[in-house]
Amino acid sequence: MTLKKLGSPLLGLLLAGCMVLMLMYPSGTLAAALRGLSIWWDVLFPSLFPFFVISEMLLGFGVVHLFGALLDPLMRPLFNIPGSGGFVAAMGYVSGYPVGAKLTAKLREQQLVSRAEGERLVAFTTSSDPIFLLGAVSVGFFHDASLGLVLALAHYGSGLIVGLLMSFHGRGDKYPEPPTAVHDRAEPQQQRGRLRLALSSMAEARRRDGRSFGELLKSAIQSSLQLIIVVGGLVVFFNVLMELLTRAGIMSVLFSVLGGVLSLAGFPAQLSAALASGFFEVTIGARSAGEAAASIPLQFKAATAAFILSWGGLSVHAQVASILNGTGLRYLPFLAARLVHGLLSAILLLVIWKPVTGSGLSAGFSALPVTAGLTASSGPAFGASLLLLVLLLGAALLLTLLVWLLRQLAQRLRQS
Repeated sequence: MTLKKLGSPLLGLLLAGCMVLMLMYPSGTLAAALRGLSIWWDVLFPSLFPFFVISEMLLGFGVVHLFGALLDPLMRPLFNIPGSGGFVAAMGYVSGYPVGAKLTAKLREQQLVSRAEGERLVAFTTSSDPIFLLGAVSVGFFHDASLGLVLALAHYGSGLIVGLLMSFHGRGDKYPEPPTAVHDRAEPQQQRGRLRLALSSMAEARRRDGRSFGELLKSAIQSSLQLIIVVGGLVVFFNVLMELLTRAGIMSVLFSVLGGVLSLAGFPAQLSAALASGFFEVTIGARSAGEAAASIPLQFKAATAAFILSWGGLSVHAQVASILNGTGLRYLPFLAARLVHGLLSAILLLVIWKPVTGSGLSAGFSALPVTAGLTASSGPAFGASLLLLVLLLGAALLLTLLVWLLRQLAQRLRQS
């Protein structure tokens, strides 16, 4: 009997076992479900829903196409993805998982990226948002705002490394021709200019969409509500699943196995509980890392949190898999990228720990106004996130301009 044929009966048995455990521990199941619902309502809904709606509106107005044409000279050589991937990366890094996957799926539906490009894009744009990393993890779980800088450098820096590594994924695939290529053939780039081409792409995208502002807003809210409800359901499910596994004694077995693996890797075995919890759900795992025994060196607890943030937890994996369903984008490259991202993030944090914490940069970083806004709640944090989005897109545009100027200079040197 093949593995595929065995999969359905085994899954049925596992679900039946979960039902039995729910009947045996109804109060624990209810408490876990309420915890998951609280995480969704208090953290995920206010932080993700506005970005879901905004990203949908920006797609309808052609803003993504505008940045796609502008950022193409930067994103193609670096990450082997179209310029619209730069906008997706900025939105993904600012608003967190699973916004990058949602935007990638939209680009795939509009045939703006090939399967390989979409898999590259979703692999390195799925990350924690700064509000959660700086506010919840650094301040809330570790009670140390200065830890935010080293965590951010390790998490986002390793994410960019994953993007560079993923540029080699699927290089043999043929890409669909981006809409800007038609304009480039009709009128040479030297005559039209990159900015004029970008504005033309934006206008064409808006014309093809054709919906009024009211229709676009209604559609964006409807689709965003559907997605945020799916996200909430998965968070509740995995919180309940972890509670049932704990009651059944399976988590304790997992703790002991991971403790042995951590000891072999030179990490304290006491961090196995945080790592096992983070395997399923990122919030619980990061909290467990911050609340680990005070005798454990802080850099090891921070490295564990960095791994958990980059891995994302099976809850985030299920969210991304549900978004990618029907787009033709495969889950396996995303799984491999998450594992590589987690390992790189933990290693990078240990490498930069002494240089960053010993130089006093962390204390200065935690005092910046933008950082203070990101560690706040509601309005200030949301405003700081929007400011960070503008800064990221501005930096990307400046880098693109620099690349273009260097190319022009190289061409003139070759001609002379």
